[in-house]
This record gives sequence, C-alpha cells and structure tokens, in this order.
Amino acid sequence: MIDGDGQEEGPPPRLPSAFDLKSFLDSSGTARTITTFAPKAVVFSQGDAATDVFYLQVLARNVRIEEDLVDQLFNSSEKRLARALLLMARYGMPDRLLKLPRLSQETLAEMNGTTRSRVNFFMHKFRDLGFIDYNGDLKVNASLLTVVLHD
Repeated sequence: MIDGDGQEEGPPPRLPSAFDLKSFLDSSGTARTITTFAPKAVVFSQGDAATDVFYLQVLARNVRIEEDLVDQLFNSSEKRLARALLLMARYGMPDRLLKLPRLSQETLAEMNGTTRSRVNFFMHKFRDLGFIDYNGDLKVNASLLTVVLHD
C-alpha cells in the first residue's frame, strides 16, 4: 500500500515483548559474552593493588557524599548533628574513639548546615539526656545512636 507521499506503508516494526540479553549481546558484535563468576572471585583488577585500593576509596567517598546529601535533604538538624557526632567518634568501628577533639559550635553548625544557636540547643539537649559529656572535652556515648534511629 502506498501513502499520500508516495512512500510504501507497512505494518509498524514489531518490538520484542521482553529484553533478551543474550540476543542483544549476539547482535552487538564479537567478544561480548555473559560471564558468571564464583563467589569471591576477582572481577576487576587493573594494575597493582594500590590502584585497586584507590578505586575503592573513590567509590567509598562517593557513597559517603551521597549519604550526606540524603541526610541533608530528609533529616532534621537534630538528627544530622547526632549523625555527625557519631561519625566523628567513629561509632561502630573496631578501633572506635568516643572522645572528640575540641570543636566549636560554629564548626559543628557549618558541618550540618544549620545555625550555631540550633547546635547549642541540641548539644544542651543531648547533654541533659546523657547522650554526650560536654564539659571542655566532648565525649559521645553510644546511646546517641537512639536519636538517629528514632523517628
């Protein structure tokens, strides 16, 4: 059948009902195969071990940045402060340190995207609830985790 522009009309091309990975790889050229790996097999290795460690550190840093963005978007300033204190105290690490270096409330406010007065309010609240010891030195108690986990 010919349409008004002189072009032959035919049925529309038929799309496959489901994506078939093997057919796609076969049609994309040579050296494209599906490979299965045993658990704990080395899948990526390029160069020496130091290069591999660098890639892993970059990936870990990107994950941390994404976590920080989600934290900023969806959590209150109180939860962000509690999370920052726990992260700085290395909570959950085998060599965890619960004593923090001296930090000003202004620095904590900048880290959490809030004001110094809000940090002051929450630090007093955390101290009154026993989550932190805040007399000169800052010591984070593991119970602060309840602030982060509680909705």
